[in-house]
Amino acid sequence: MQAVDFEHPLAIKIRKQIAQALNDFNMIEEDDKIMVCVSGGKDSSVLLALLTEIQRRSERKFKIEAAILDQKQPGFVVEKFKTWVESLGVRLHIIERDTYSIVKEKVQGGTYCSLCSRLRRAILYDFAHINGFTKLALGHHRDDIVHTALLNLFYAGMTSSMPPKLKSDDERNILLRPLCYVSERDIEELAAAWAFPVIPCNLCGSQDGLKRQRIKKMVRDLESEIPAIYPTIQNAMANVKPSHLMDQALWDFKNLKV
Repeated sequence: MQAVDFEHPLAIKIRKQIAQALNDFNMIEEDDKIMVCVSGGKDSSVLLALLTEIQRRSERKFKIEAAILDQKQPGFVVEKFKTWVESLGVRLHIIERDTYSIVKEKVQGGTYCSLCSRLRRAILYDFAHINGFTKLALGHHRDDIVHTALLNLFYAGMTSSMPPKLKSDDERNILLRPLCYVSERDIEELAAAWAFPVIPCNLCGSQDGLKRQRIKKMVRDLESEIPAIYPTIQNAMANVKPSHLMDQALWDFKNLKV
């Protein structure tokens, strides 16, 4: 297993983008205990590795540990991934819950992602709260945020996405998305260069024709005509004019007068 090259040009680029997000949204404070939620995939693994390098360079003192959920999916083998995480000097918590059987039983003919993510989220939130973590870091990147905004617009009828920093609905956890400025293509290229162990998803990843994949294809097709489409859409989410929308809870249209 090769060592992580933190001086790779893409590693430097992504690290700086993460650091910018941490600064812009005040994500990490002194004495924080961060739980990085890893899946064994490329996104959260790149995040974990680069957070350790940011931690090494930072004047602030904070702790990083990782947690992975063993959902008892066929083919889930964690040993090599665990060895790689520990090579970064990070403790890996392996949380065992058989959500795989629950999802397969409850979802007949639909897509697994929604129920699977709700179960996974509840387990991770509980674990973080019980074990004294102040914040959870998630591996959602810029493209995920853009795709989610369009999914909500097209299919859910609301203007909403994944914020860089969020208090969970149960109000016990603060969620961070330090990759919010990072493109998926850069993560893919760096992951290939680093060649760390990856654990495939045999549940959601096994289904074809998901709405998210359709949205992703649509945006990437448009990229040939609009090269800056991803940053443009993301900038739009940071440049909201409530008076130019239709949400009466955000703007008092009824009492608008000259």
